[in-house]
Amino acid sequence: MAKIKVTQVKSVIDRSKRQKATMIALGLKKMNSSVVHETTPQILGMVAKINHLVKVEQM
Repeated sequence: MAKIKVTQVKSVIDRSKRQKATMIALGLKKMNSSVVHETTPQILGMVAKINHLVKVEQM
């Protein structure tokens, strides 16, 4: 299965609790931190909800 690299590029300060929880669920805790995930519908849905806060790269 394909993988994606998700990097946090914006802060979660002044964001909704739901967006903050999504960031933590993806494993992003600090600015410029990156995580690699399998490309599943669940992960893609989470990334779609916070796409304005992260940068996504295909691996």
